[in-house]
Amino acid sequence: MNIRTYQGLLLAALFWWFGTAQAQCLLVSQGDTPLLALDLQLEPRWVLAWNHSVTGILVRDFYALQEGNMTLTQSHTPSFDAGLGHIPGRGRVVSDDKHGYWIKDINEPVFGNRYLLRVGSPSVNHRIIHAGQTYSLSERAAGERVRLAVITPAIPATPDATLEEEACQKALNPKR
Repeated sequence: MNIRTYQGLLLAALFWWFGTAQAQCLLVSQGDTPLLALDLQLEPRWVLAWNHSVTGILVRDFYALQEGNMTLTQSHTPSFDAGLGHIPGRGRVVSDDKHGYWIKDINEPVFGNRYLLRVGSPSVNHRIIHAGQTYSLSERAAGERVRLAVITPAIPATPDATLEEEACQKALNPKR
């Protein structure tokens, strides 16, 4: 290959990268009301954690933004209490050496990049852990149904932006 071919390939790669890389956020909302918007540009991973409603053990589901998709990557639980466990064919079970279990390599995309969650009481304390910060969903919406969604807002913002896009724009551009 000559230098012009390399230059052309580099230019095409740059156009592809900047044309497809989009800012995204994790938005938690109750109906049309945004409760929490987190910027996923610098840290594309987060954890949904809660205390089991019967035994109180800490359960954690680990998510990542992978190729634009919300993906459940792994889960951790100290024991397989009521409602918890491993589904054959969905990841692999590994001991955590403290009598608990990791379910690793789940790598399951969440359909539509969104799901509904019935938020538990303050003792259950559903919470999201992202970029070293903890955000309690139970403090914001205990007993309520919320939607967790990965949103890709239009950049720059458009006049017909949805409420979801507007909430994400604020998270992605806090100075605006």
